[in-house]
Amino acid sequence: MAITALHAASSGMRALDEKLNVVANNLANINTHGFKRSRVNFEDLLYQVKRAPGIPNADDEPIPHGILVGTGVKVSGTQLNFASGAVDTTGRPLDWQIEGEGFFQVRTIDDGTEVTAYTRAGNFAQNAVGNIVLGNSAGPLIEPPVTIPDDAIEISVGRNGEVRVRQQGSNTLNVIGQIELARFVNPEGLKQIGKNLFVETDASGAPVAGAAQEDGLGAINAGSLEMSNVDPVRELIDLITTQRAFELNSQSIQSADESLRIVSNLRR
Repeated sequence: MAITALHAASSGMRALDEKLNVVANNLANINTHGFKRSRVNFEDLLYQVKRAPGIPNADDEPIPHGILVGTGVKVSGTQLNFASGAVDTTGRPLDWQIEGEGFFQVRTIDDGTEVTAYTRAGNFAQNAVGNIVLGNSAGPLIEPPVTIPDDAIEISVGRNGEVRVRQQGSNTLNVIGQIELARFVNPEGLKQIGKNLFVETDASGAPVAGAAQEDGLGAINAGSLEMSNVDPVRELIDLITTQRAFELNSQSIQSADESLRIVSNLRR
Protein backbone atom coordinates (compact mmCIF):
# COMPACT_ATOMS: atom_id res chain seq x y z
CA MET A 1 0.00 0.00 0.00
CA ALA A 2 0.93 3.63 -0.35
CA ILE A 3 1.32 3.80 3.45
CA THR A 4 4.45 1.61 3.13
CA ALA A 5 5.80 4.00 0.50
CA LEU A 6 5.16 6.94 2.82
CA HIS A 7 7.09 5.24 5.61
CA ALA A 8 9.99 4.26 3.35
CA ALA A 9 10.29 7.72 1.81
CA SER A 10 10.04 9.49 5.17
CA SER A 11 12.76 7.24 6.61
CA GLY A 12 14.89 8.14 3.60
CA MET A 13 14.41 11.85 4.28
CA ARG A 14 15.36 11.40 7.95
CA ALA A 15 18.49 9.43 7.03
CA LEU A 16 19.50 11.93 4.34
CA ASP A 17 19.02 14.77 6.80
CA GLU A 18 21.58 13.10 9.07
CA LYS A 19 23.96 12.74 6.12
CA LEU A 20 23.50 16.41 5.29
CA ASN A 21 24.47 17.29 8.87
CA VAL A 22 27.65 15.20 8.62
CA VAL A 23 28.65 16.63 5.23
CA ALA A 24 28.02 20.18 6.49
CA ASN A 25 30.24 19.50 9.53
CA ASN A 26 33.00 18.14 7.27
CA LEU A 27 32.88 21.30 5.17
CA ALA A 28 32.75 23.53 8.24
CA ASN A 29 36.00 21.97 9.52
CA ILE A 30 37.90 22.15 6.25
CA ASN A 31 40.54 24.39 7.92
CA THR A 32 40.59 22.67 11.32
CA HIS A 33 44.02 21.26 12.22
CA GLY A 34 44.04 17.47 12.41
CA PHE A 35 40.31 17.16 11.63
CA LYS A 36 39.17 13.79 10.26
CA ARG A 37 36.17 13.65 7.96
CA SER A 38 33.24 11.37 8.70
CA ARG A 39 31.02 9.45 6.33
CA VAL A 40 27.52 8.15 6.91
CA ASN A 41 26.72 4.45 6.51
CA PHE A 42 23.16 3.32 5.79
CA GLU A 43 21.27 0.04 6.14
CA ASP A 44 17.87 -1.03 4.87
CA LEU A 45 15.03 -1.74 7.29
CA LEU A 46 12.93 -4.88 7.70
CA TYR A 47 11.06 -6.28 4.71
CA GLN A 48 7.43 -7.26 4.40
CA VAL A 49 7.58 -10.83 3.13
CA LYS A 50 4.43 -11.30 1.10
CA ARG A 51 5.78 -14.42 -0.59
CA ALA A 52 9.05 -16.04 0.36
CA PRO A 53 11.40 -17.00 -2.48
CA GLY A 54 11.78 -20.72 -3.07
CA ILE A 55 8.32 -21.88 -2.03
CA PRO A 56 6.90 -24.56 -4.37
CA ASN A 57 4.53 -23.61 -7.16
CA ALA A 58 1.62 -25.68 -8.47
CA ASP A 59 4.08 -28.05 -10.16
CA ASP A 60 6.00 -28.45 -6.92
CA GLU A 61 8.95 -26.46 -8.31
CA PRO A 62 10.63 -23.73 -6.20
CA ILE A 63 9.62 -20.23 -7.24
CA PRO A 64 12.80 -18.29 -8.18
CA HIS A 65 11.60 -14.97 -6.79
CA GLY A 66 9.56 -13.94 -3.83
CA ILE A 67 7.60 -10.78 -3.07
CA LEU A 68 9.42 -8.68 -0.49
CA VAL A 69 8.67 -5.00 0.07
CA GLY A 70 11.17 -2.88 1.94
CA THR A 71 10.14 -0.42 4.63
CA GLY A 72 12.92 2.12 4.28
CA VAL A 73 16.40 2.98 5.47
CA LYS A 74 18.23 4.16 8.57
CA VAL A 75 21.68 5.44 9.47
CA SER A 76 23.76 2.53 10.74
CA GLY A 77 26.64 4.72 11.87
CA THR A 78 29.09 7.49 11.12
CA GLN A 79 32.61 6.33 10.29
CA LEU A 80 35.77 8.37 10.74
CA ASN A 81 38.37 8.49 7.99
CA PHE A 82 41.88 8.71 9.47
CA ALA A 83 43.72 9.27 6.20
CA SER A 84 46.46 11.86 6.63
CA GLY A 85 45.67 15.46 5.78
CA ALA A 86 47.82 17.88 3.84
CA VAL A 87 50.99 19.19 5.51
CA ASP A 88 51.33 22.91 6.25
CA THR A 89 54.95 23.94 6.81
CA THR A 90 55.02 26.74 9.39
CA GLY A 91 58.61 26.73 10.68
CA ARG A 92 57.31 27.19 14.24
CA PRO A 93 59.13 24.88 16.71
CA LEU A 94 55.97 24.00 18.67
CA ASP A 95 53.96 23.07 15.57
CA TRP A 96 54.18 19.29 15.18
CA GLN A 97 52.90 16.93 12.52
CA ILE A 98 52.70 13.17 13.04
CA GLU A 99 54.09 11.31 10.05
CA GLY A 100 52.40 7.94 10.28
CA GLU A 101 50.24 6.40 12.96
CA GLY A 102 49.54 7.88 16.37
CA PHE A 103 47.97 10.66 18.39
CA PHE A 104 49.27 13.31 20.75
CA GLN A 105 48.05 12.87 24.33
CA VAL A 106 46.65 15.66 26.51
CA ARG A 107 44.86 15.90 29.84
CA THR A 108 41.37 17.35 29.68
CA ILE A 109 37.93 17.25 31.31
CA ASP A 110 35.15 15.11 29.83
CA ASP A 111 31.77 14.97 31.59
CA GLY A 112 33.34 16.43 34.73
CA THR A 113 36.13 13.83 34.90
CA GLU A 114 39.80 14.34 34.09
CA VAL A 115 40.77 12.02 31.25
CA THR A 116 43.50 11.53 28.69
CA ALA A 117 42.35 12.75 25.29
CA TYR A 118 43.98 12.20 21.92
CA THR A 119 44.47 14.51 18.97
CA ARG A 120 46.15 14.77 15.57
CA ALA A 121 46.22 18.56 15.87
CA GLY A 122 49.79 19.63 16.59
CA ASN A 123 49.44 23.37 17.22
CA PHE A 124 51.06 23.48 20.66
CA ALA A 125 52.14 26.47 22.73
CA GLN A 126 53.54 27.42 26.16
CA ASN A 127 51.32 28.58 29.00
CA ALA A 128 52.26 31.20 31.59
CA VAL A 129 54.57 28.84 33.50
CA GLY A 130 56.23 27.28 30.45
CA ASN A 131 54.19 24.07 30.26
CA ILE A 132 53.49 22.83 26.72
CA VAL A 133 49.74 22.90 26.04
CA LEU A 134 47.53 22.26 23.04
CA GLY A 135 46.51 25.48 21.35
CA ASN A 136 42.74 25.00 21.51
CA SER A 137 40.20 26.97 23.56
CA ALA A 138 40.89 24.88 26.70
CA GLY A 139 44.70 24.69 26.50
CA PRO A 140 45.10 21.17 27.95
CA LEU A 141 48.52 20.04 29.14
CA ILE A 142 50.42 17.58 26.99
CA GLU A 143 50.80 14.11 28.53
CA PRO A 144 53.38 13.38 29.90
CA PRO A 145 54.02 17.02 30.88
CA VAL A 146 56.92 18.96 29.37
CA THR A 147 58.02 22.31 30.77
CA ILE A 148 60.20 24.79 28.85
CA PRO A 149 62.71 26.60 31.12
CA ASP A 150 62.30 30.37 31.48
CA ASP A 151 65.78 31.03 30.04
CA ALA A 152 65.35 28.83 26.95
CA ILE A 153 66.36 30.67 23.78
CA GLU A 154 66.01 27.77 21.33
CA ILE A 155 63.62 24.80 21.19
CA SER A 156 64.16 21.71 19.06
CA VAL A 157 61.94 18.63 18.78
CA GLY A 158 63.38 15.54 17.11
CA ARG A 159 61.52 13.02 14.97
CA ASN A 160 61.67 10.63 17.91
CA GLY A 161 59.88 13.17 20.12
CA GLU A 162 62.85 14.30 22.20
CA VAL A 163 62.45 17.91 23.30
CA ARG A 164 65.73 19.81 23.53
CA VAL A 165 66.39 23.41 24.50
CA ARG A 166 69.37 25.72 24.45
CA GLN A 167 69.51 27.98 27.46
CA GLN A 168 71.17 31.32 27.95
CA GLY A 169 74.92 30.99 28.36
CA SER A 170 75.02 27.54 26.77
CA ASN A 171 76.00 26.40 23.28
CA THR A 172 74.45 22.92 23.53
CA LEU A 173 70.91 21.57 23.26
CA ASN A 174 69.88 19.63 26.36
CA VAL A 175 67.03 17.08 26.53
CA ILE A 176 64.26 18.27 28.85
CA GLY A 177 61.41 15.91 27.93
CA GLN A 178 59.95 13.28 25.65
CA ILE A 179 56.80 13.58 23.54
CA GLU A 180 54.86 10.32 23.66
CA LEU A 181 52.30 9.22 21.10
CA ALA A 182 49.48 6.69 21.36
CA ARG A 183 47.83 4.43 18.82
CA PHE A 184 44.69 2.28 18.84
CA VAL A 185 43.71 -1.04 17.31
CA ASN A 186 40.51 0.61 16.04
CA PRO A 187 40.90 4.40 15.93
CA GLU A 188 37.52 4.65 14.15
CA GLY A 189 35.98 3.63 17.48
CA LEU A 190 37.24 6.78 19.24
CA LYS A 191 34.66 9.25 20.53
CA GLN A 192 34.85 12.85 19.32
CA ILE A 193 34.34 15.39 22.10
CA GLY A 194 35.12 18.59 20.20
CA LYS A 195 38.14 20.91 20.47
CA ASN A 196 40.06 18.58 18.09
CA LEU A 197 40.00 15.84 20.74
CA PHE A 198 39.08 12.15 20.88
CA VAL A 199 38.64 9.90 23.91
CA GLU A 200 39.00 6.15 24.30
CA THR A 201 35.95 3.86 24.12
CA ASP A 202 35.37 0.12 24.33
CA ALA A 203 35.20 0.11 20.53
CA SER A 204 38.62 1.73 20.07
CA GLY A 205 40.42 -0.55 22.47
CA ALA A 206 43.07 0.54 24.96
CA PRO A 207 45.82 2.90 23.78
CA VAL A 208 49.34 1.68 23.06
CA ALA A 209 51.59 4.55 24.14
CA GLY A 210 55.28 5.10 23.62
CA ALA A 211 57.97 7.26 22.13
CA ALA A 212 57.66 8.33 18.49
CA GLN A 213 59.13 5.89 15.96
CA GLU A 214 58.70 2.96 18.36
CA ASP A 215 56.08 0.19 18.54
CA GLY A 216 54.52 1.13 15.21
CA LEU A 217 54.13 4.81 16.11
CA GLY A 218 54.89 7.54 13.60
CA ALA A 219 57.57 10.21 13.59
CA ILE A 220 57.16 13.85 14.63
CA ASN A 221 57.96 16.60 12.16
CA ALA A 222 58.54 19.88 13.97
CA GLY A 223 57.67 23.09 12.18
CA SER A 224 54.71 21.53 10.34
CA LEU A 225 51.00 20.96 10.94
CA GLU A 226 48.62 18.33 9.66
CA MET A 227 45.57 19.96 8.14
CA SER A 228 42.05 18.57 7.74
CA ASN A 229 41.69 15.58 5.41
CA VAL A 230 38.42 16.96 4.02
CA ASP A 231 38.33 17.02 0.21
CA PRO A 232 36.08 19.99 -0.70
CA VAL A 233 35.28 18.64 -4.18
CA ARG A 234 34.15 15.29 -2.79
CA GLU A 235 32.08 16.94 -0.06
CA LEU A 236 30.37 19.26 -2.54
CA ILE A 237 29.48 16.27 -4.72
CA ASP A 238 28.09 14.51 -1.63
CA LEU A 239 26.15 17.65 -0.78
CA ILE A 240 24.55 17.81 -4.23
CA THR A 241 23.72 14.10 -4.41
CA THR A 242 22.25 14.20 -0.90
CA GLN A 243 20.05 17.16 -1.82
CA ARG A 244 18.86 15.42 -5.00
CA ALA A 245 18.13 12.20 -3.12
CA PHE A 246 16.18 14.18 -0.51
CA GLU A 247 14.11 15.76 -3.28
CA LEU A 248 13.41 12.34 -4.84
CA ASN A 249 12.17 11.01 -1.49
CA SER A 250 9.92 14.03 -1.08
CA GLN A 251 8.48 13.31 -4.53
CA SER A 252 7.84 9.70 -3.45
CA ILE A 253 5.87 11.02 -0.50
CA GLN A 254 3.85 13.27 -2.79
CA SER A 255 3.13 10.34 -5.13
CA ALA A 256 2.11 8.08 -2.26
CA ASP A 257 -0.09 10.82 -0.84
CA GLU A 258 -1.76 11.29 -4.24
CA SER A 259 -2.41 7.54 -4.47
CA LEU A 260 -4.04 7.56 -1.04
CA ARG A 261 -6.17 10.54 -2.04
CA ILE A 262 -7.38 8.71 -5.16
CA VAL A 263 -8.23 5.59 -3.14
CA SER A 264 -10.10 7.64 -0.52
CA ASN A 265 -12.17 9.32 -3.23
CA LEU A 266 -13.24 6.09 -4.91
CA ARG A 267 -16.98 5.62 -5.22
CA ARG A 268 -18.66 2.28 -5.66
